[in-house]
Amino acid sequence: MSYEKVKQATSLTIGTKQTKKAIEQGKVAEVIVADDADPQVTHPILSLCKNHGIAVTCVDSMKKLGKACGIEVGAAAVAILK
Repeated sequence: MSYEKVKQATSLTIGTKQTKKAIEQGKVAEVIVADDADPQVTHPILSLCKNHGIAVTCVDSMKKLGKACGIEVGAAAVAILK
């Protein structure tokens, strides 16, 4: 379900650094995080989302999340922009 949401999104930010930056700029509607990503990588994103009141959806696979974004590598975090 969440993979479909990512595929249908008109505007995405892919990757933890870009997602973090977009959250801080107030541009994010929702964040999708892969469960199999390193917790040290995803924890700062989850904390930021909690502080900014942004909905977080978890998916099982970085590889599938990357594929849903149209990239060949895995993605730990993706932001759907407003």
